[in-house]
Amino acid sequence: MEVGQKVQVRRLRDRVSNEIVQRLGQTGTIRNFKITDGNGVGVLIQFDDRFATWFFEDEVEAV
Repeated sequence: MEVGQKVQVRRLRDRVSNEIVQRLGQTGTIRNFKITDGNGVGVLIQFDDRFATWFFEDEVEAV
């Protein structure tokens, strides 16, 4: 995966707000990466409505 690539939210690993649950199955664009707690990589996904949030790398899939 790389910045600018389109991805789809495939699953949610943790309990999250309803606003984020509604993003399940939606497609967005990778805007940035961050190292999580040492066990993986997080991706900042921005959706068409300009909403952006972090997901774990295994929660999204390239489209």
